[in-house]
Amino acid sequence: MQTEIKAFNALSLLELYNLLQLRAEVFVVEQNCVYQDVDGKDEKALHLIGTYEGKIVAYARIFDAGAYFVNASIGRVVVAQNQRDKKWGHQLIQAAIQAVASHFGTTKITISAQLYLKKFYETNGFVVVGTSYLEDDILHIKMKRD
Repeated sequence: MQTEIKAFNALSLLELYNLLQLRAEVFVVEQNCVYQDVDGKDEKALHLIGTYEGKIVAYARIFDAGAYFVNASIGRVVVAQNQRDKKWGHQLIQAAIQAVASHFGTTKITISAQLYLKKFYETNGFVVVGTSYLEDDILHIKMKRD
């Protein structure tokens, strides 16, 4: 998988369409969660796009400190269902962590992680802060990485 980071205004229409399609496939359809994915925050984010054989197969959005949480943050982390056997989630989150450091000059990151992915994020250096909570009817946990 190849990764690339783009600002919102640098995304092509096709890239935007494909990344929104991937997010909807996973977060709305696969997880059976009706929520407003297009939330007005994409314009503030950097977009980490993972491609394989010319298709977007993984994605995350990255925010500077203060845009979402007090610390920098990573969100909408997603890998296409038919690509998860390749373990690209770890490559994606490591690229996102590196992007925060290189673009925003910090290693302090806060995320709102789906609870079932707690161990995944822990293996990538995040620690739990607080207790679980419902977000869009899915259990989440706040996690930080310093």
